[in-house]
Amino acid sequence: MKDAGTHVTTLVGRGAVAGLGGSVVMTAFQKLIEMPITERGDSYAPAKLAQKLLPVHPKDDTARWRLNYATHFTLGAYWGAAYGVAAYAGLRGLRAIAATFAAIYTNDVLMVTVLGLSKPWTWSRQDWTIDIVDKFVQVAATGTIFDRFLDPTHRS
Repeated sequence: MKDAGTHVTTLVGRGAVAGLGGSVVMTAFQKLIEMPITERGDSYAPAKLAQKLLPVHPKDDTARWRLNYATHFTLGAYWGAAYGVAAYAGLRGLRAIAATFAAIYTNDVLMVTVLGLSKPWTWSRQDWTIDIVDKFVQVAATGTIFDRFLDPTHRS
């Protein structure tokens, strides 16, 4: 039983690391591809989430920016940990990406709705597309990083 627990811990931890990498890829995708195409400005949704859940109140724009990125990467690690759970269940590649995306994205939409941070039913088709594509990029990058570099069962 201890080996199974250690294995879960290993996969979840490696998944969290992969999730950080996935967040880097997502951020680059947003800044270099998505935002120039859509002409969308920076999102401070992660900072708003942190402010809703924690007793933090940034005093200026720099502090708000730092909180935003700290929360963004924390959420990325959380999504990566979920990928580690999928890996523990034996999923890899597209199946693990699809399972992780479905579970985490559903949770994400429900969370922002329940916390009163957003009203997804009012989003435009473009808003939905941007949200889904950006977050799918994060999960796909996380899965690729995990499967290629961090999976303890991977054999080169």
